[in-house]
Amino acid sequence: MLKTIIVMGVCGCGKSLVGSLLAAKLGGVFEDGDDFHPPSNKAKMSAGTPLTDDDRWPWYAVLRQRIEAMRDTTSSYVLACSALKPIYRDKLRAQDADATLRFVLLDGSRELIAARLAARKGHFMPPALLDSQFATLETTPDLIRVSIDQTPEQIVDDILRQLERA
Repeated sequence: MLKTIIVMGVCGCGKSLVGSLLAAKLGGVFEDGDDFHPPSNKAKMSAGTPLTDDDRWPWYAVLRQRIEAMRDTTSSYVLACSALKPIYRDKLRAQDADATLRFVLLDGSRELIAARLAARKGHFMPPALLDSQFATLETTPDLIRVSIDQTPEQIVDDILRQLERA
């Protein structure tokens, strides 16, 4: 049974909003991976400096521990996390099979996401880092890809349809 869904993508694609709506629809728990970043990572990103892999490894270890802890707490755990590279997704997945953990990529054009970021206020991730995020994003065939060029509710319905088929 699918226990964990990681809603992923570049900054500003809607991971938090879609993830929270998806968890509510599933009767599960939603958490934003950004909440688990140490202050040093948030400060670095706020300053417009992309994180290095050395910055990310401890954060991914914490997220993996959280995935495992939530398995005993809820029937569905939805985590928002950029997870842009396959190696990052491997850290989150560990030995989990697709039947246990799936990655959903919120897919949108640079123009659409840049417009959303420009309208967003009070987030530590500045719009200037969007290009580095797109440059880092590596898609793989195992991802469930969902277009963000629709309402959040339609995106959630699309995710659920694709998960049923997967």
